[in-house]
Amino acid sequence: MKIKKTTLLLLGLLFLASCKKEEPTEKEFIEITGVDHNLEPGDNFFRYANRKWYDTVSIPDTQAGAGAYMFMNYPQRLRLQGILDSVSKSENPKGSIAQKVGDFYVSGMDTLTINQRGFEPVKPILNDIDAISDVSSLMNFVTKATISGNTSILSFYVGPDDKNSQMNIAHAGQTGIGLPDRDYYFSEDSETVAIQQAYKKYLSNLFKLTGVNKAEAKKKADLVYDIDKQIAESHRTRIERRDVKANYNKMAVNDLARKQPNIGWKSVLDGFNAQTDSIDIGQPEYYEKLNSLLKSVPLADWKVYLKAHTLENYADNLSRPFVDAAFEFTKVISGQAVQKTRGEIMASAVDGYLGEALGQLYVKKYFSEEAKERMQELVDNVQKAYAARIENLEWMSDSTKIKAKEKLAAITKKIGYPDHWKDYDNVTIDRDAYFENIVSASSAAYQRNLEKLGKPVDKSEWFTTPSTVTAYNNPSANEIVFPAGILQPPYFDNQADDALNYGGIGMVIGHELTHTFDDQGAQFDKEGNVKNWWADSDYEKFKSKIQQVIDQYSDFTVLDSLHIKGAMTVGENTADIAGVAVAYDAFKMTEQGQDTTKIGEFTPDQRFFLSVAKIWRVKMKDEFLRLWINNNPHSPPSWRVNGPLMNSTPFYEAFDVKPEDSLYVEKEDRIVIW
Repeated sequence: MKIKKTTLLLLGLLFLASCKKEEPTEKEFIEITGVDHNLEPGDNFFRYANRKWYDTVSIPDTQAGAGAYMFMNYPQRLRLQGILDSVSKSENPKGSIAQKVGDFYVSGMDTLTINQRGFEPVKPILNDIDAISDVSSLMNFVTKATISGNTSILSFYVGPDDKNSQMNIAHAGQTGIGLPDRDYYFSEDSETVAIQQAYKKYLSNLFKLTGVNKAEAKKKADLVYDIDKQIAESHRTRIERRDVKANYNKMAVNDLARKQPNIGWKSVLDGFNAQTDSIDIGQPEYYEKLNSLLKSVPLADWKVYLKAHTLENYADNLSRPFVDAAFEFTKVISGQAVQKTRGEIMASAVDGYLGEALGQLYVKKYFSEEAKERMQELVDNVQKAYAARIENLEWMSDSTKIKAKEKLAAITKKIGYPDHWKDYDNVTIDRDAYFENIVSASSAAYQRNLEKLGKPVDKSEWFTTPSTVTAYNNPSANEIVFPAGILQPPYFDNQADDALNYGGIGMVIGHELTHTFDDQGAQFDKEGNVKNWWADSDYEKFKSKIQQVIDQYSDFTVLDSLHIKGAMTVGENTADIAGVAVAYDAFKMTEQGQDTTKIGEFTPDQRFFLSVAKIWRVKMKDEFLRLWINNNPHSPPSWRVNGPLMNSTPFYEAFDVKPEDSLYVEKEDRIVIW
């Protein structure tokens, strides 16, 4: 997964085991199960490795899928819930980490009080919207609301300058719509139309829950949808947002104030308490459109819009009828059948609002120093293998190879958890005030981000919580990050043989390293600046290879006639292809990798590729798969296996893949970039 200016971004498998503090017991080997020998590995390796599991596993009613990748966060939340259940029952010193995470959890578990309050917590906000008298006061409301986490038409944050990565600057990006992406407002297929109707129904239900009659609620919902759609017209597509240079537009505040007077940029930035004379506008068309809409859309309509988005933002934090209304929309868009348990919801909430506080408790219980040391060794070895691959590239000149290896060597590697934990001293948590706790945590997060403005970038900062099953590459910092959450089976097991670990977490390490050199990452230099370090002829060759990835993956059919969006997923697909290749090279540097002795029924090489297949073992509902294809920059899990292996000659050799097999690609047509 790649993290850009916002965080993002993406990983999860069936929960099989955990890293524990006690001394590990010796294991001769870990058996690989579930392989279907009735299938040909060269026809569909994902099915060959996972069919027995896939055809028998049930997706929990509270989930949209099961297995690896993001769905591994489901059992993670149960782990976190166990920690929170324990800490919330103890008497903890006021202001301590334990008190804050425990009391936040208790406040959210107190559904009796939450239900009794109804939508009382947001009434002051709705009253503030009613008091808006002109465009200036509208923007003043939006600015103040954004600070407390109630976002609508402004997206403001502080992060590194793409062209001066050592310094933090102000950024603003496109926002303002309620559906997942602009394309949902314009697609006319039956599935998307059903989502549009469900969204309008959701908006109508929110208004009805605040006392608006049915006819008026529908009218208001249609009005909000119309404003949303006008805003969506100005949004760049997900593919357009992959253009690094086009999405960097640093502008003088004075120029913006002159060109977009209705927004009132100087007043907005004053309201944000952001002292700056320039700001990077990621997608200028959005703010040009917003400036126009602020004048063309009647003020009364804007008030309806702001009320709708306020209710959307907070629906899950209000009484049960609001939660139910939000879930009815979730069902349509994701296929999830039943709401998550309150405990699971609150584990996610605490992790989201107080993530590094809860993370300290998680790491203490579940992540050992021995595991961290082994992981460091794996990262170092994959990095060495990557350097060797760069050196041996036939298509790249020596001068560019030197720059590439310098960039590779400069990568910062973060494993397990931060060296310095976030400070939550300015977050006030009360066991009886769930909504207010959320506002306090959101406001503190905003202030923490704002304090970075105009200051040097803190390279020790993390953009995910330690317990999350994910990994990411941050090109502006030239860093790769592997939280403790992913450092457990099937990705990583300190007791497992090298074949499983290199095919598992090794592939993920190779994937994240490759983001340093994918179509976006390749535009950043070793310091994290958008700066060309390529010989012109080499970059042209690189772009032609990237186009090969786009073309190959665009041919893959996922569901009915639905294809992978090759141009949207090219960065992740490039990282998958090279990730497997470099992990395999690193594995061949180990004693087991140089051996051919079978463990059970499989050779070391076969175990490596089976491990690749098992870390992406996922089954999901069709609705969620459609959501995935339209919005996720990663290919669906089956193609995170079959796609890279189609291009891996060692895979052909390990499983005797023949020309008549479905995955077979002629050797000269197999994609090798890194």
